[in-house]
Amino acid sequence: MAVIIFGFWNVPGIRHLINPLKLFTIGAHELFHIIAAILSGGRILRITIDPHVGGATIVEGGKPGVILSAGYIGSSMLGGLFVLAGWDTLVAKVMSFVLGVGLILPLRLVRDKLTIALTVIYEGMLIGFWFIDHGSALRWYCLFIGVMNVLFVVWDVADDRFFHKTNDSDCTQFSILYPRIGPHLWAAFWITFQLGVLAAFAVLGIMVFKVPNTDVISSLSGSA
Repeated sequence: MAVIIFGFWNVPGIRHLINPLKLFTIGAHELFHIIAAILSGGRILRITIDPHVGGATIVEGGKPGVILSAGYIGSSMLGGLFVLAGWDTLVAKVMSFVLGVGLILPLRLVRDKLTIALTVIYEGMLIGFWFIDHGSALRWYCLFIGVMNVLFVVWDVADDRFFHKTNDSDCTQFSILYPRIGPHLWAAFWITFQLGVLAAFAVLGIMVFKVPNTDVISSLSGSA
C-alpha cells in the first residue's frame, strides 16, 4: 500500500486521482498543528490546505517546537488508529465515520470539479463497503488511509524534494528552527518514528484482534 500511495502521490497526471484522500491527510496533519498552537498559547493567522502545494498553518506565538512536532505525531496516531481498524470490522466502521466527515470538510476550500467528483466517488465507496462481506471491505479501505496518514512524512518530504512545492515540509521547518540539524536528518528521524508507529499498531492489531486457535479449528471443521 505504501508503494501504491507513493506512486499516486508523486507521479504527474495520476496524482489528481487521490486528491480527496490527500486533502483528508493534509487537513488532519494541519489540524494537529492548529490544536497544538492553540493549546500552547498561539494565534492562528492563516491556514492552507491544498493537494498540490501542500498544507501550511501560520501561527503567531505559542511554542514552535511543540507546534511543529504535533503535525507528524498527530498524523502518526490518527494513521495508527486507521491501521488498527484493518484488523477489526467494528473498529473500521467507527473510523469510517471519521473518514466520511473528514472527506467532506475540506470541500469548503475546493473549487476544482474533478476533486469534488472524486470526493463523491470516495464517499460512495465508503458507504458501499459497509455492505460488502458484512463490512469487511472497510478494513482494507481504513488500512489504506492508515498507511497514508501514518507515513505522512514520506509524502511530505517527497513533495518538498522532488516537486519543490510552495509550502515547505515540516522537516525543512525543523531545520530552520534548529539550524544545527539538517532537514535530511530530521527526515530520517521522523521516518524512523513513523515506521515505528506503523509497526507498533500493526503488532497491537494482531495481538488484540487475533483469532483464537479454537475458533480457527472450529471454522475449519465446519467447512470440512
